[in-house]
Amino acid sequence: MTGYLMRRFALMLLTLFGMSILIFLVMRLVPGNIADILVDSAGIVDPKQKLKIEQELGLDRPLIAQYWQWISGLARGDLGYAYVSERPAIEEILPRLPVTAKLAVLALVFSVLIGVPLGVISAVHRNTFLDYLMRVISLSGLSMPSFWLGLLVLMAFVQMLGWIPIYNRQPDSIWAEIGLLAIPAFVVGFRSSALVMRLTRSSMLEVLKQDYIRTARSKGASEKTVNYDHALRNALLPVVTIIGIEAAFLLGGLIVTETVFNIPGVARFLVEAIRSRDYPIVQNLVMFIAFVVVTVNFIVDITYTMLDPRIRLES
Repeated sequence: MTGYLMRRFALMLLTLFGMSILIFLVMRLVPGNIADILVDSAGIVDPKQKLKIEQELGLDRPLIAQYWQWISGLARGDLGYAYVSERPAIEEILPRLPVTAKLAVLALVFSVLIGVPLGVISAVHRNTFLDYLMRVISLSGLSMPSFWLGLLVLMAFVQMLGWIPIYNRQPDSIWAEIGLLAIPAFVVGFRSSALVMRLTRSSMLEVLKQDYIRTARSKGASEKTVNYDHALRNALLPVVTIIGIEAAFLLGGLIVTETVFNIPGVARFLVEAIRSRDYPIVQNLVMFIAFVVVTVNFIVDITYTMLDPRIRLES
């Protein structure tokens, strides 16, 4: 097992290195840079002044030198300065990270708590009214864009309660903040829960057809024991995979939701930084998202070894 985890950890580091190069190059290949934006906004027409701005920002240096400056600073915890605000990038990013993290965790909790139990119920009661109802709910979640559902929720709150559930003030406590984030988290998590529900149902149905399930029933095991002790544990492997993928997807999917609900998180800030070609902000935020994605995949691999002993033995 140790060898398996070491190989996966080495692959994680290699993936992060490749992602850092890709992120850096893509930002430089996009037409226009921060110097062009600053020159246009200030109405500067003198090429010498533009060249001076590029020199001050270090954009005239070779790409290798710029990359080394960024990646070595990242290793030291120095994220550089934001070009637009002229403040340390870490001071711009850190206050927004907890907000997005809480929203993503809440959305993932909603998706798991809703998706897994309803998927099991749908599989156990196959081809009944309850199963058809669960399938309609899951298809609705997969078909409905989160931003459109968010707008519907906002209009419903205005129509029925006379107020808008947006993040328009600093919460007084953690519970008040959770209350403000619960509604957008449900909006984002509804789609993920539908996907988890569908996969849980199909995985459970596949496992329930296996010979050892029939053997357990023939030995007199109760339906509860068969469904939850035998079938569910073996059906969870593909479900864990999709939960890991959705956990990574949530960070990207929060961009529109944070905008609709006026949430001052990382995702919305990333879009603003991309528009202004603020390299330190964009590079560090996208690298952070890449780190979250590969870390979640590593955690999924560890979970595999806990759920399926065969992986532990083969490694």
